[in-house]
Amino acid sequence: MKKAKLSGRSKRMSSFEGLHKNAGLNLVSLMDIFTILVFFLLVSSGSQQLPNSKDITLPTSVADKVPKETLIISITATEVLVQGKKVVDVAQLLTSDENIIAELVTELNFRADNRLYAQEQPGEGLAITIMGDESIPYQVLRKILASCRQTNYTKIAFAAVQTAKSKG
Repeated sequence: MKKAKLSGRSKRMSSFEGLHKNAGLNLVSLMDIFTILVFFLLVSSGSQQLPNSKDITLPTSVADKVPKETLIISITATEVLVQGKKVVDVAQLLTSDENIIAELVTELNFRADNRLYAQEQPGEGLAITIMGDESIPYQVLRKILASCRQTNYTKIAFAAVQTAKSKG
């Protein structure tokens, strides 16, 4: 009996099948990827951190309680930011005689209406964290606190760098 002549395509397919018939899954590379992924997830979910700002030097504290994730007001030497968005200049606040910061009230009211951070019961005050440089003038801080109170952000926390308690 005569052997049938194979076409070019048939030869390529039989060659491909011969090369890949016993191919296995290389698990070493897959394990490396999953190991890196596990370490990344452990490091990134290990602790809650406030946004880092080079312009702010936080005061120190020995408090043990970890703050909940809330809306953050950052006060640098030059500007006031809400969640990283510039609201007003500090120089403008120092020259103003107003106790309430209108721009901050507007932004906080907007954030309260669209709140993602609030888990509070209706009627309770909203939570906010103030992350201010340790050298900001009290006059600026007083105006920010008054603006927060006016917009029902009454659960106010101040961000600080935690230091170890001294023994003795």
